[in-house]
Amino acid sequence: MRFLLYNIRYGAGIGAHFHLPLPYAGYLKRSTRNLDRIISFIRSIQPDIVGLVEVDNGSFRCDSNCQAEVIAKALNYNHLVETKYGVDSVANRLPLLNKQGNALLTRQPIVSYRYYYFKQGVKRLIIEARLEDVTIFLVHLSLTYRNRQYQLEQLYQLIKKVNGPLIVAGDFNVLWGDRELELFLAATGLLSANNEGAPSYPSRAPKRQLDFILHSRELRVTDFQVPSVTLSDHAPLLCDFTRAGMTDRALQPA
Repeated sequence: MRFLLYNIRYGAGIGAHFHLPLPYAGYLKRSTRNLDRIISFIRSIQPDIVGLVEVDNGSFRCDSNCQAEVIAKALNYNHLVETKYGVDSVANRLPLLNKQGNALLTRQPIVSYRYYYFKQGVKRLIIEARLEDVTIFLVHLSLTYRNRQYQLEQLYQLIKKVNGPLIVAGDFNVLWGDRELELFLAATGLLSANNEGAPSYPSRAPKRQLDFILHSRELRVTDFQVPSVTLSDHAPLLCDFTRAGMTDRALQPA
């Protein structure tokens, strides 16, 4: 089972073009051309499950098309996508911001799913998806240390109820380093697929480990990579898993 985690920055890209004519002006530009490059990258590695952070759900940047839906249609995935701000959030009532979300794409049937929202922070969405072989949680944690700790505690309360193989992935924004996750990992028993702590941010010269794929002990990592891809400010994480009972076909990318 091949899992891809990618913060795609709404398809806005990076580099000098992103900051012209003003810093961060790229957030207000069309993203369709860079999204095509992202689709080509995903196609090239053939993941079974894709967790996408910072997805545009249909703003003017992508001609009112949902990026997750465009990717899913192009590559034949099932998908879930939702705005990452809570229903009562001011951000969810503002143009552009209310189209910013996260998404999960999978070749497997989606048995069930739920959207939860953290009580603290601005970015609050939690996507839970139960597939045939594994349960996935996808998150984008707060930039504020205290809020991240509250969010991790709430996340623990959700995942402790799950039986069977589990993956918890996302942009954790651990700006103080991966030691922020020590108590969470100890409480949940989850392991990091990135056992060497390879950084993924910024993508052109990675120095920080902000993105994580965590997994339960029923899953075993057979390969982990941080591909050198510069289509976003984050580099993607790519992980191959196996577990007892899976067929050989289920372990290989399609």
